[in-house]
Amino acid sequence: MRNLWIIAAVAVCAFYLSGCEGRQPEPAVRTAAPIAKPAAADTRPVIACFGDSLTAGMGLDPGQSFPDLLQRDLDNSGLKYRVENMGVSGDTTQDGVERLAFAVSEKPAIVILELGANDGLRGQPITGTQANLARMIEEFQKAGSKVVLAGITLPPNYGKAYIQQFDKMYLDLTAKYRLTTIPFLLAGVGGNASLMQKDGLHPNAEGTRIVEGNVMKALLPLLQ
Repeated sequence: MRNLWIIAAVAVCAFYLSGCEGRQPEPAVRTAAPIAKPAAADTRPVIACFGDSLTAGMGLDPGQSFPDLLQRDLDNSGLKYRVENMGVSGDTTQDGVERLAFAVSEKPAIVILELGANDGLRGQPITGTQANLARMIEEFQKAGSKVVLAGITLPPNYGKAYIQQFDKMYLDLTAKYRLTTIPFLLAGVGGNASLMQKDGLHPNAEGTRIVEGNVMKALLPLLQ
């Protein structure tokens, strides 16, 4: 009789154990989080726009500077270059020399060098301005960059003699270093109030589109 009770107890325990096992949840399947692929390095050759407020886009909305427009123009033309805006408002040629090492370290294929206007507006000696520009040109060329020199001029109240020397500076540098040049960056814009900002020194958005056309015209022979 005792054996029957033992057998019954074992059967009951087995029944409950089997029921409990049946109700246990299946282990959750763990899925690994997707591994983000690293962004592909941008290997396009760099065009460095190295200048002052005219390059930086002073007074314009984001995306309206001539380097921004240049990038879109190149993209639309199927020309695979990356434009770097290295314009700093207020920079003189001396400021450009002080940040030259960084620009050279970017190893640009082409440099659009647009500096000198603030030197002239401050009436600084032209010999110093020319020496600074020459140093930048030499360093960029030594690093293998093609330099496009963007010329600028000054308002008439700076005096005929000073303006003539200032303008001649760009011509002399172009000849000495055999540079591609933009004779006057603001050609077709400077002096036209409808294309300039109220300060009379910086182009507005419409004027900047013309400036970008001036840059692109000088640049194209170097890209083909």
